Amino acid sequence: MYRKIFSQFIVICIFIFTGQYLAHASSEWQDPNVPISFKLKVLPWNEARTIIPRKSIFTLIDVQTGLQFKVQRRAGSQHADVQPLTAHDTSIMKKIYGGKWSWKRRAIIVLVDDHMIAASMHGMPHGAGALQNKFPGHFCVHFYGSTTHRLNNEDPIHKLMIMKAGGKDVTYLNTLDPYELIHLFTLAVNMRDQNLLKIVMPQYGAVACAKEQIKGISFISLLSHQGQTKAEDGIVATEIPVKAAYSSKKHGKQKRMLNLILIREDLTGRWQIDGTSLCEEIDENNH
Repeated sequence: MYRKIFSQFIVICIFIFTGQYLAHASSEWQDPNVPISFKLKVLPWNEARTIIPRKSIFTLIDVQTGLQFKVQRRAGSQHADVQPLTAHDTSIMKKIYGGKWSWKRRAIIVLVDDHMIAASMHGMPHGAGALQNKFPGHFCVHFYGSTTHRLNNEDPIHKLMIMKAGGKDVTYLNTLDPYELIHLFTLAVNMRDQNLLKIVMPQYGAVACAKEQIKGISFISLLSHQGQTKAEDGIVATEIPVKAAYSSKKHGKQKRMLNLILIREDLTGRWQIDGTSLCEEIDENNH
């Protein structure tokens, strides 16, 4: 009984003090009267899989909303294939996704026994399901080092969401080179993921034209790229001509060269896509 009460208390505390909790992801909660020590960890899949073996039941906590629901791991060798435990859990999961199933990745925390593990999930039922939970199939939960079944590589958005859940997303973004950032940007556009766009392009929303122009792109794919970096007035910038295939609502399918400009304040700063220049590029190609 004490174990259950203490676990619920921890979950409540996490989301009352979300900002502090993410900033101090390595801190521990201890109670001398309860033999449990909670510590949020970014664990590799090979270790996490032993903590959540097949048929195990555990809790998923959505970092953004604080909503939580129970799941059971049913399968998965490269990541965890899980199902909501009950119909009630399915309804909570669907609420997290705004009432509509989606492939969008979300930062989550896996809570099992005295473990809190940073992870990422998508919200699209697929494949087979075995539980009576009104969920038509299963969905995937990725941990650090997890790979996809189809391509056998790390999904870049899942990786970013895992880092976000572990409070390490800013540090991780600082390590991305311009091409890795552009790749995340194209995935964000293709998935119509507003939250991801705000992460990979801080100007998104602040530069009104960028938000409107991006809405007009239904698909964008990087086919080739090459860049040239220069330093001027203390700002490091790189201009990368990208051959992009995209479809605008006004002109239909097109293949264009977009000169994406990325900037950072110094050699150790984070690369950012310049939203204003992107607007100009799209406007020019649409005339």
